[in-house]
Amino acid sequence: MQLELLNEQGQAAAKVDAPETVFGREYNEDLVHQIVVAYQANARQGTRAQKDREQVKHSTKKPFKQKGTGRARAGMTSSPLWRGGGRIFPNLPNENFTQKINKKMYRAGMASIFSQLAREGRLAVVESLKVDSPKTKQLAAKFKAMNLDSVLVIADEVDENLYLASRNLVNVLVVEPRYADPLSLVHYKKVLVTKGAMEKLKEMFA
Repeated sequence: MQLELLNEQGQAAAKVDAPETVFGREYNEDLVHQIVVAYQANARQGTRAQKDREQVKHSTKKPFKQKGTGRARAGMTSSPLWRGGGRIFPNLPNENFTQKINKKMYRAGMASIFSQLAREGRLAVVESLKVDSPKTKQLAAKFKAMNLDSVLVIADEVDENLYLASRNLVNVLVVEPRYADPLSLVHYKKVLVTKGAMEKLKEMFA
């Protein structure tokens, strides 16, 4: 498996060998969908809360007499059948949304995403990505020269200059291989991987 090696102008300067186990797998759509949904679910916080009929602030007085009104009998206005009443199955603040994904499935799903990105031409390799100072303008100019407007950069090492220069760019995310996630891989239009990061990805997902 070979990937394009881009120069600083965003042009394919050469080809580099990439491990088939990470960048040459068949696309498993069901598995990719499963790990993306699980990643989003595991990021959720169970902070929402609703009240049941015991917790809502209502009078326990019978709203009208039992018979003779022609209406359905009612015991109190906190009933879930009434507007403003308690919920039957309320959402609790300690609700758990996590979904378990086996390590083997996660590695296979990530490799499937990388492989599909390579086939679609959305993944490329660069020698390295560094900036001399923590200036957003400098990094933005570098990506503009490479004709990249939405890019995920997986670098073998993210120093302070690169981190500070990239954090204010809206459609740019720079991470180390261990922080690469399936949602970001799917979201960004282009994925750049440094040569050093490619070796680490091979160790993680091969």
